Amino acid sequence: MMECVIRPLGNRDLDALEALERECFDLPWSRHAFQSELKNRCAHYIVAEQDGEIVGYAGMWVVIDEAHITNVAVGPEHRRLGYGRRLMRALMRRAADSGVQVMTLEVRKSNKAAQELYARLGFEPCGIRKKYYSNNGEDAVLMWNRSLAEALDADDARIAPALPDGI
Repeated sequence: MMECVIRPLGNRDLDALEALERECFDLPWSRHAFQSELKNRCAHYIVAEQDGEIVGYAGMWVVIDEAHITNVAVGPEHRRLGYGRRLMRALMRRAADSGVQVMTLEVRKSNKAAQELYARLGFEPCGIRKKYYSNNGEDAVLMWNRSLAEALDADDARIAPALPDGI
C-alpha cells in the first residue's frame, strides 16, 4: 500500500469528485459547483489520494481572518481510517499558516462520528442551525475552533506517543 497523499484539488479530479459526492451525499454538489470553487479565490480544496484513488476531499473558504469548512467527504469504504482527520488537519494547518486563528463548520446533528472528530480537533458546539439541510430538514450543529494553532499543537501531542521514533 502506498502512502496517502494530501494535495490540492485540480480539474483532473472532477470525475472522481462527482462519484464520491454521489456516494456520500443525498444532495451531491455538481461538477459545475466544483469548477466554480476552483475559480473562487476564497476557496481551498484538497483531496486524499491513496494508491491513485481519491478516497476523500475537503474544502474551506478563507475570508479575511476566518475559515469556514464547506465540505468534508470520505468514501464509505475508507471511513474510520484517519482520512477525515488528515484532511481536516491539512486545512487547519493551511489556514493557521496564513494567519487565520478561527474556523467554523456545520455538521448534521445525526452525524456523531464527524462531531467527535471535530471535537478531538478542538471544535466546540456553539449553536444549532434549525432545518439547515434542505433534503430532510435536519438541524446542523454549528461548531467553532477559536485557536487553530493551539488545537493543532494539542492534536500533535495526543498522537506523538503513538508514532514510532524518528517519524
